[in-house]
Amino acid sequence: MKIILIIEDDTAIRENICEMLELEDYKIISAANGKNGIALAKTEKPDMILCDIMMPGMNGYEVFNGLSNDIKTAHIPFIFLTASGEKKEIALGIAMGAKGYICKPFEAQELFGTVAGCLKAK
Repeated sequence: MKIILIIEDDTAIRENICEMLELEDYKIISAANGKNGIALAKTEKPDMILCDIMMPGMNGYEVFNGLSNDIKTAHIPFIFLTASGEKKEIALGIAMGAKGYICKPFEAQELFGTVAGCLKAK
């Protein structure tokens, strides 16, 4: 069973994403902030990470950089989640090395397709 780490500060959104992916037979672990997300990624070694960008304390770009610069976590596919669909932000995320970008609000099928495609490519 594939393990997916969800890093999202909004409780309702985080719980919704977790429930949707659990119904698709993924094991889900989650964190409410970037610092805890990085710690979970290092200890749990998930197969993929979905991370919000706009979070207090440590934003998604900082989380991505922290994980990318660590040999233990650099290989984990990373998908950004964001309420901002600006093309420059999408381009930045992809240029940084993210494997995907999902704009909120999103349809369940978009989430499932992006996750499945990312895990297949891994």
